[in-house]
Amino acid sequence: MELFGAIAVIGFVIFLIIKNADSKNAPKAPPADRPTPTRSAAAPRPQRKAIVSEGAKHPPAPEIPTSRELKGKAWVIDGDTIVVSKVKVRLAGIDAPELNQPWGQKSKWEMVNLCKGRIVRVELTGETSYDRLVGTCYLPDGRDIGAEIVKAGLALDGGHFSKGKYEQLECPDMRRKLKTYGRWR
Repeated sequence: MELFGAIAVIGFVIFLIIKNADSKNAPKAPPADRPTPTRSAAAPRPQRKAIVSEGAKHPPAPEIPTSRELKGKAWVIDGDTIVVSKVKVRLAGIDAPELNQPWGQKSKWEMVNLCKGRIVRVELTGETSYDRLVGTCYLPDGRDIGAEIVKAGLALDGGHFSKGKYEQLECPDMRRKLKTYGRWR
């Protein structure tokens, strides 16, 4: 019987602790001498301005460029996406493996080798793909980056989107090889 009494006391103490913690987090009623604020349905809520500290990790999103051309150093995301002048660009007309698929990492590093330290020129098509603008990208010597990555055997012609622009550059067995490993169409 003493064990039962001890358990009951411990349970009651835990109950009081939890109840006390809940009452501290509960919203408090305003004092009786102060009226509660009311807002009519027609009155708009005050707008709050976003506060951005100088050391913020994420700068505001760049605006969509108004010209049809971008120029700048490229930061490579994967085999068919780069960032130029803070704008994500999807290379028009090619289809490269995703990073977690066979040849995805190799495709990305080929893009890094092509673009590293070079100023890339992008001719935007006016289309978008997910959160990226679509464009044809060129190296300073005039080479098409999409063509170079397809010639390297690390991307395919984009079919419908490219209208066959890069098809003749594909390695002969690349489609079969990628399909065998569960990639693409």
